[in-house]
Amino acid sequence: MTAPTLYTTLDSPIGELLLTGDESGLASLSVPGQKGGRSVQPGWVRSPGVFRAAEEQLAAYFAGELREFRLEFRTEGTTFRERVWDALDSLPYGATTTYGELAARIGASRAAVRAVGGAVGANPLLVVRPCHRVIGAGGSLTGYAGGLERKQRLLTLEGAMPALTA
Repeated sequence: MTAPTLYTTLDSPIGELLLTGDESGLASLSVPGQKGGRSVQPGWVRSPGVFRAAEEQLAAYFAGELREFRLEFRTEGTTFRERVWDALDSLPYGATTTYGELAARIGASRAAVRAVGGAVGANPLLVVRPCHRVIGAGGSLTGYAGGLERKQRLLTLEGAMPALTA
């Protein structure tokens, strides 16, 4: 028998976050309305204690006090996706890169840019694994499963984009 999926929710400046995983680590972080995001399912067990480190680090990140997450992940993807996700993990706080640059970083051909974009879009760990730092070749905010407004807010928080003025 497999262990139940554990979860907790927490408020954040980009909406309620849903964290899922098990005793060995964080498997996903989703936001409401996220393309491909998760939602609480029957049989899941609310277990805030398992996610205490993630909750503390996310609070510090949103307060501008944390630049690098140090959490145990338990994500599963194809070998290609795992390579792309590893490259995302190495993107520094406050910096951006393009899909083409990310493809080059993992040794993929220029023709693989769409596949890289698909892997970035399939990232199950929004915010924690910084897919929001990947932008279009011309500097445009393209594609973000959590929505472009959230992507812009995260990049503004990190100082990679100027704050919007009202």
